[in-house]
Amino acid sequence: MKNRLLSGLLLMSLVVISCKEKKTVIANFTGYTQGTTYSIVYENNKNINPEDLKLKVENILHEFDMSLSLYKDSSIISRLNRNEEVVPDSFFTEVFAKSALISKMTDGAFDITVGPLVKAWGFGPDGHKNFSESKRDSLLKLVGMNKVSLVNGRLIKSDPGICLDVNAIAQGYSVDVICRYFDSVGILNYLIEIGGEVRGRGTKAGAYWRIGIDKPVDNNLSPGETLQAIIRISDKALATSGNYRKFYVENGIKYSHTIDPKTGYPAKNQLLSATIIANDCAMADGIATACMVMGKDGAIDFINKNPHLSGYLIYSDEGGNFKTWISENLKEYISETGEE
Repeated sequence: MKNRLLSGLLLMSLVVISCKEKKTVIANFTGYTQGTTYSIVYENNKNINPEDLKLKVENILHEFDMSLSLYKDSSIISRLNRNEEVVPDSFFTEVFAKSALISKMTDGAFDITVGPLVKAWGFGPDGHKNFSESKRDSLLKLVGMNKVSLVNGRLIKSDPGICLDVNAIAQGYSVDVICRYFDSVGILNYLIEIGGEVRGRGTKAGAYWRIGIDKPVDNNLSPGETLQAIIRISDKALATSGNYRKFYVENGIKYSHTIDPKTGYPAKNQLLSATIIANDCAMADGIATACMVMGKDGAIDFINKNPHLSGYLIYSDEGGNFKTWISENLKEYISETGEE
């Protein structure tokens, strides 16, 4: 009887110890990068020091900025835009290839050669608008992915006036870069967010990662304060593009930061924000921008023709009321405000 009791107590102890070993340890840290904030949550069962991990992440993000940031004069992209002799690094070459792919997919709605137009409209680093009708045609001659190429590791331009602007894909791509590092050190469950672009691997204690989608109202500058919907993801990336944070008003006219590469003007249509879910964040980021250029009907048609993507669109009807569209493959993973 005594031996049976001891065996029972031992078994109970093993169960308790086993449960303790399986307890999920969640860690997180935040910081600043690319003129915005970042937030990282991860399962820390490997006992990786969050401060050590944060230091490594910020070192990677610094290297990333020195490659692709237009706000750093000595970055590779800034030097290439000035036509200096510089060899593109792996960050640049990969984002260039991804940009060319997305441009082809979207029939030019996404195009990183819009740099001269972005600058002319006052959305570049100097923030000075000098666009005019008389300049439009000459600026449009500098736009087009067919005017640039990478040959033997060198950027070739058909015109020295061509300038690249990867801001519509860089944040998403930087999320992918950090995700790769987490994969390399064996972290299996995490959520990486930079400037609102996110990618999640695995789960958070067995549950989907939950991502809030902001209501696209002008000057909604505090992410998460006013939500339109919540989307659940696992092993997916999500990016949102909208015209409600980066814009200016001149003579009563609102100018969005999203430039249509074909017209040379800021995109203006019913679409207020486009959220895209894809396998990687660079793809989600670039496609979300392209959808803002396409407009509601064009974006819906595009998403429906690409079943590997999911989409959530917020637009205004003729009466100025908020309306939403959800792709069929997303409906079971989304809860709009008021549903939960």
